[in-house]
Parts: sequence; structure tokens; C-alpha cells
Amino acid sequence: MTTTAQAGAAQAPAAGRRVTPTGRLILPADADRDVWLQARRAGLGSSDIAAILGISRYGNALSVYHDKTGGLPIDGDDSEPALWGRAFEDTVAREWARRNRSVVRRVGLVQNVDRPWQMCTLDRRVLECPLADGREKCAVEIKCRDKMKASQFRTGVADDVLVQTLWQADVCGFDHVHAAVLIGGNDYRQYVIRVADHADLIADLRAAGALAWQQITDRRPPALAHDADPDVLLDLYDRLHPERAGVVDITRDIDTQEAVEEYLDAHEVYAAAEKRKKAAKARILAGLAGAEAATVLDRVHVSLDERTKTWTDTKRLAERWPEAYADCVEDRTYRQINIPRSVREEHAA
Repeated sequence: MTTTAQAGAAQAPAAGRRVTPTGRLILPADADRDVWLQARRAGLGSSDIAAILGISRYGNALSVYHDKTGGLPIDGDDSEPALWGRAFEDTVAREWARRNRSVVRRVGLVQNVDRPWQMCTLDRRVLECPLADGREKCAVEIKCRDKMKASQFRTGVADDVLVQTLWQADVCGFDHVHAAVLIGGNDYRQYVIRVADHADLIADLRAAGALAWQQITDRRPPALAHDADPDVLLDLYDRLHPERAGVVDITRDIDTQEAVEEYLDAHEVYAAAEKRKKAAKARILAGLAGAEAATVLDRVHVSLDERTKTWTDTKRLAERWPEAYADCVEDRTYRQINIPRSVREEHAA
């Protein structure tokens, strides 16, 4: 049995041809990345469904909506984790094939024949499955995760990986999907996700995807979940509106007005909490006197621990090495919410 991860590359299937029991090829694996990014807007991929369900690190239902309707620029994830994940993908795929005495091949962007809006990009199609004498149809999903995420894979794959692999199985008509996960660069783990074990979840995924795609088709933005990750939303609005100008009337926009009130409330609570924290710190230092730690019943209760951090004296840098200062220090523009004093006074009244 061949064990190379590149086996079958010479016989790469043509676009439009059925390449899985229920999936046809839209773009081959070697398609230009810009073309691939554009093509995936014609449907929902496995990372999209994870975002729609609110379990993605990179987006949510609203960001998927704006991506598919053209509100966001077409660009890929160029973050460091994504870059290294792509760089190590082939290595992890080869290792999975070696350990399982199997054969895998890159395929490309696949579309379900009955639900064209349901898509996925398979990391690798398994040509010789190590289970059931190779008769079952399957693929292998490759993931590279930070060591801080290791606990998410203790008893199985992380939730987002489970959702993604089940979505791939539903698109392609697979019995199961393998997952090869490299954690922290040196902790390799592998799993098998079987369709038969998650029938209800697959039905829910398909229903959620159908609803999201209908909203996209009808140009009806999804409502924000009350627990939506604010960091994801802030990033989304920055990308939606990189340039801002003009004034909008929110006289009848009660929700935005209430958000301003909540922002002011949160600021007041934060300021009060900071003041309480400093006052408590002063009392602790008074209790410590000249000591660096205090105990309760012979057990350390509080201590002052030394920490170090890198700090740059930009004034001295500018004086001694003006060229280095000019080369490395720059002003960056950012936007900060500003609420006029009159509004703040009305809120406090």
C-alpha cells in the first residue's frame, strides 16, 4: 500500500465532476487563492457554519452575512496562526498518512449536488481509509492549534472542529471524517468523527445553514446574539467601515441611545472599580509595612512579586539615535468613542 500524501496528484479531477458520493468539484486544490476566496462566497463552508453557530474564533453570523453579500473585502486570514497552519498542513497530512498506512490527496472546493449553497474545502480526501478495509468514504481535516488549546482536545475534538468535520461529511456524503491535530508544534493527536454518532447535530447544522443562506439570499441581516463576542463585532465594524465621515441622526434609534447610556454606566463602574482597587492596594501595602509577603495560618495570603517588562525610553532614543527613532517610531491613527460633556452630565443627573 502506498503511503505518500501526494499519491493521485497526477489524476486530479476536473471541475464539475463528482468527486465524493454527494459532492462535485467547483475548484481544484491548485486554484489561485483569490479565485478560491471569490468562489467560496457562493455558498457556506465549514468555517462559515462554525461562525454562524457562534463557536468560531474568527467570525459570527453577521460577519458571514456581510462576507457573502459583498460588504467585506475579499481577503484571507493572514494572521500568524493561519500562516503557520497552512505551512504545516502538508506535513501533518503526510504524517497522518504514514501512521495510518493510507493514501490521501488534495481535492479543492466541493459543492453538495442537492444543496449547492452547502460547500467545503477538503484538506485531504482519503483514498485508502485505514478503517473497514478501506471501503468507507472519508476525508481527513488538518488542524494546528496553540498548546493553550490542548484541553479542548482532551476527550475528543474541539467543538468548532466537530462542527466543521460534520459539515464536510454532510456536503460530501462521507461515513466519517478523520482529524489530525498538531498542538503546540509537537503534540500530534488523531480522531475519528462518525456521522452515525451525530445525526441530530448534523440535522441542526443543515437547518442553521439553510436559514443563514436564505437570509443572505434575501439580504436580511441576522439578528445579533445577546452573547455575541464583542471583540469579533468590533473587528467586523472596523472592516465594514474603514473610512468614516458624516453624521447620522439617532433620534429614533433607541437601541443606539441605550448603548451610549450603557457605555457611560460601564465607564463609571470601571472608574469606581479602579479607585477601589487602588485604595485596597494602599491598605495592603500598609499592612505589609516593609515585608514583601504576608501569611495567614502559616500560608502565604498576599505577596509583592517582582516582574520585569521591556520598556523603551523614546525620548532618549530620539536624542541619541534620531535616525533609528525616525525609522521605528510612527504615529498611528485610531478612533476613540467620545461622548460630549453635556450628554455625560445628563446621564449623571
